[in-house]
This record gives sequence, structure tokens and C-alpha cells, in this order.
Amino acid sequence: MGPIDYVVVEFPGNRMTGEAFPLLVDLVDRGIVRILDLMFIRKDEDGSVTALEIADLTGDGELDLTVFEGVHSGVLGQDDLEEAAAAVEPGNSAGLLVYENLWAAPFAAALRRGGAQLVASGRLNVQAVLASLEAAEAAS
Repeated sequence: MGPIDYVVVEFPGNRMTGEAFPLLVDLVDRGIVRILDLMFIRKDEDGSVTALEIADLTGDGELDLTVFEGVHSGVLGQDDLEEAAAAVEPGNSAGLLVYENLWAAPFAAALRRGGAQLVASGRLNVQAVLASLEAAEAAS
């Protein structure tokens, strides 16, 4: 297997445009990622959280999310939903995505066969990197 990542994407005002979904399908179709879990939640103004069925999100008639129906490996549990909900502001919704980086699977397998072990990993915040690059450019 390749490395497994997750993202929680917040949609302010419960506004989902669907622009990213075809790009996600493309990543899957090209074998770059494999979706293990995809769930959506809504956090009401009173702080209550509701898990949304993917079928509930297809109201505009333009976006076909049925390709994502049944994407559930069991990796995401109730505690994960609660943790994601804590990061979401009231009145907003969020998508929780767990995916395998298939592009890295051969590399990871080769490392494991050689006895290597992953001892640390992380992700840099894009906004922080962009701010650092802009600051460095302004200084030069």
C-alpha cells in the first residue's frame, strides 16, 4: 500500500460548488489515489452535527456524486467524525476524505522490502508556504 492521508474540507455556509469532484474522479481514474472513505457532515448553528448521505448532496442536478456512493472502508469512525466536527464552524459543512496515495505505493513497497521504516511524516500548510515564499521574494 501507499501512504494513507486524510483531509477535512470545510464548506462555509454549507455551499458546495462541486468544482473539485470531477478532479477527484480524475485522480482515481488515473490511478493516482484510491478513495478509502468519503463522508460529509453538517454542523448546525446550535453545534449539533449530522452525517450526510452522498445522495443528499445532489440537489442541483448538475453534479453526479453517485460515483462516490458506497465509498466506505470502515477507516473513519465516530471519533473521527467528532474530531472533524470540532474543526468545523457552526453553520458550515465538511467533507472527510481518506485516500491512499497509489502513486507512492511502489516506492513505499521497495523501502519496506529493504527494511526501511517510516519514522516521521507531515504536511506543510499551503498558506504558510505561500506566505514564506512571498516574504522571501519581497526581501530579495
